[in-house]
Amino acid sequence: MATQPFRDAERKQLSMLAAVEKKTLIWLAQRMPGWVNSDHLTLLGFVAMFVAGLCYWAASWDRRALIGVILALAVNWFGDSLDGTLARVRNRLRPRYGFYVDHITDAIGTFFLIGGLGLSGYMSLNIALGLLIAYFMLSIEVYLTTYTIGTFHLSFWSFGPTELRVLLCIGNIALFYRPQVGLLGHRFLLFDIGGVIGIAGMALMLVWSAARHTRQLYEAERLK
Repeated sequence: MATQPFRDAERKQLSMLAAVEKKTLIWLAQRMPGWVNSDHLTLLGFVAMFVAGLCYWAASWDRRALIGVILALAVNWFGDSLDGTLARVRNRLRPRYGFYVDHITDAIGTFFLIGGLGLSGYMSLNIALGLLIAYFMLSIEVYLTTYTIGTFHLSFWSFGPTELRVLLCIGNIALFYRPQVGLLGHRFLLFDIGGVIGIAGMALMLVWSAARHTRQLYEAERLK
């Protein structure tokens, strides 16, 4: 496998915080101790997502655990975002290994995160399940695009993983003080409303991306 040619996909990161985040990550990578490598950071990010899920579950009997979710998400950002940057700064790139390990741990970590949220009582289990399905379907579209077109999209409509972490942290603060809100004369869980919005947003992203990439591939392989 090591002798087979491999073409790394073009990375497209057009999110709102991308420019600031990139400079910050390079600054951190240049100051990282020599004994820390990318695998350590990937593992740190993965464990942090697991802890975030546990904190959501623990919040079902003690809402102070929501603060733990915010801290865990910050640690996840540090590990998950910095691992690739550290490899590039040190020129210790393993594109196939890095791509696979990074995204399989992201998928499992997201399962733990949303699973914990569904068990927290702050989001209905059906909404959490729908959110998880929408996330995995959008992920499948991203990975198929990476394979067939050679472009890896890290963000959609100016939103990427970092922006979503920030929104989730803000949501946790609101959730701490007001877990339910009134809407159209009814009371709903705050995160149920956020979850439905998230599902709808990811569904629109999926349809838009699938239609655009299907047309792009059709034009590239049009039958004469």
